[in-house]
Amino acid sequence: MSNYVFKLPDIGEGVVEGEVVSWHVSVGDSVKEDAAIVDIMTDKATVTIPSPTDGVVAILNGEIGDMIAVGATLIEFSTDGTDVIVPAPSAAEATPDPDSSPAPQASTVTSAPTAPVPTPKLTPIAKPASAPSQSTATVSRNTPSRVLTSPAIRRRAQESNVDLSLVTGSGPAGRIRHADLDAYLATGGSVSGAAPTNYSSRRTGTSEIKVVGLRRKIAEQMVVSKFSIPHYSYFEEIDITELEALRQFLNSTRSEGQPKLTYLPFMMLTLAKIMPNHQECNATYDEAANTVTQFEAVHLGIATQTNRGLFVPVVKHVEAMDVWSAATEMQRVSSAARNGTANLDDLSGSTFTITSLGRDGGLGATPIINHPEVSILGVHKAREMPVVRNGKIEIRLIMNISSSFDHRIVDGANGAALIQSMKKLLEHPALIFM
Repeated sequence: MSNYVFKLPDIGEGVVEGEVVSWHVSVGDSVKEDAAIVDIMTDKATVTIPSPTDGVVAILNGEIGDMIAVGATLIEFSTDGTDVIVPAPSAAEATPDPDSSPAPQASTVTSAPTAPVPTPKLTPIAKPASAPSQSTATVSRNTPSRVLTSPAIRRRAQESNVDLSLVTGSGPAGRIRHADLDAYLATGGSVSGAAPTNYSSRRTGTSEIKVVGLRRKIAEQMVVSKFSIPHYSYFEEIDITELEALRQFLNSTRSEGQPKLTYLPFMMLTLAKIMPNHQECNATYDEAANTVTQFEAVHLGIATQTNRGLFVPVVKHVEAMDVWSAATEMQRVSSAARNGTANLDDLSGSTFTITSLGRDGGLGATPIINHPEVSILGVHKAREMPVVRNGKIEIRLIMNISSSFDHRIVDGANGAALIQSMKKLLEHPALIFM
């Protein structure tokens, strides 16, 4: 049998290894050239590797979660038309469990199914201790103080010669109600006749989920950010009543093809306008070289939740955009992150990050800085609030924002100054465009 050995190629500048996230093929599968065979995650992005040839999969090197070095064997193909024999299970695996019922005979298949992403594995918990002896149970049932109920029901039970410990309660924490006692008496004292509980049975299962792929990279990034950066956070509330009026007006007059504006494009333009006066916040810090790099360009990372985890696509050169182009580019990179089409350039190069949960944004948070950046802005939901203006109470639209800064690089006064500059422009939105 002639085998074609395919090694993990160099899939990005500086990438030396990648993690196997998902196999699209299994041993015994016939594949065509350029068909997807595996997803590999690097420090930069997740890349789908295509097949370099036609053939039958003979060997897969690495399970999901394994790290494969660039240049190491990734997969081997049989290219001469020889059938690949899928290994049969070992004798130990083939021996049925004597405690389990016999499994139905499996039908013959010509190839193994595509390897799925691992699903949660239920882990049984330890069996409960054996039931108490009859004498112990009798003592418990004869101890009325252990039964949750009212004095009136205790009196009824005493008059009817009913042991309340035998009655199933349907109230909170098993509290016995009149209906429970009535149901018990109606069945002649049968436990099974007690009123059904309003509570579902207790759950005892657990799940073990292997942390691989993007979730592992997020975990590693958060550890680096939180444990290497001395964070401090700063909170402020902003009156966006005027900004909301402008947003509504612009959306009502937008032309076909222009995106619907949210608050984020205005915040992006605000940051781009004020950054020349706060360059220490638009920067990255290299701890190894002990060097801070301040940027004239404003490349904003937009934290984006996807069904695969958190990505931070980047809108480049916001300082050169208007509100419509900022909104359009933000939608493009965010959509690319969600549907898995974002390239390396879309996911790298940010100098400052914005994170927002929209309507789920809550009142405040302490956002974690996107290493190696030194600043991050958290945007929270807007809500109508009573505000004192010129000695009178008015209803205004208020938004809270949270920010975090690297205290090694950004002093407290500097971080506060950035947010106050931002507040001034957002509360008087005409200044954003002047």
